[in-house]
Amino acid sequence: MKASMFYRIAAVLLLLFAGGHTFGFRQNNPEWGADAVLGLMRSVHFDAQGFTRTYWDFFSAFGLFFSVFLLFAAVLAWLLGGLPAETLARVRSIAWALAICFVAVTALSWRYAFTTPIVFSTLITVCLIAAAWLSPKQVSMPPLRS
Repeated sequence: MKASMFYRIAAVLLLLFAGGHTFGFRQNNPEWGADAVLGLMRSVHFDAQGFTRTYWDFFSAFGLFFSVFLLFAAVLAWLLGGLPAETLARVRSIAWALAICFVAVTALSWRYAFTTPIVFSTLITVCLIAAAWLSPKQVSMPPLRS
């Protein structure tokens, strides 16, 4: 397979991950017994640099920040998948930075999350590493004519 295919697969997985995360991260299953904690997160207000906030506000904000990051990563992966070989060779460091970022996301998912984010982050990481690995290392330039 070519790097572009791995980037496109990663982009689709990232979109699905973003959608699932956005619609799921604030859900509560009564079986978890977290109602009291969530109630406290919503009810305790405090001043944060001139704004009245709750821990629920912070939780929601950081969850949505991650959703925005996933959408950005999806767009970036899609754009990388459409680049010509010579351009992709020039931005190879960006491709590796994205892949390494998702190695960290995957490690955090394994440490703190559950099956769905672990599966998504692992598959995305594999695709991004494969794509970066398969990206052209350098493009040979034709000799100059005098």
